[in-house]
Amino acid sequence: MNKSDLIKSIADANAIKLTEATRLVDAVFDTITDHLRKGDQVAISGFGTFVTKSRAARDGRNPATGMTIKIPARTTAAFKPAAAMKDLK
Repeated sequence: MNKSDLIKSIADANAIKLTEATRLVDAVFDTITDHLRKGDQVAISGFGTFVTKSRAARDGRNPATGMTIKIPARTTAAFKPAAAMKDLK
């Protein structure tokens, strides 16, 4: 499922227009992104938690040339699923 599939599913399930569902999905994603940028975590009960993780600078290798390169430190987003999500089958 991609974003447009999610929007269509929400619109169909709630009998709303696609433009309204798009606005709602974008608002949810924007809110999660804004809080992650601030360093907050976003916990959604029964679904999971979005957190930020810091990755240290490290050496990597360019597969095309075999040369060693420096990979800079950065902060990335991560998702930890709730226990209910881990048991899906």
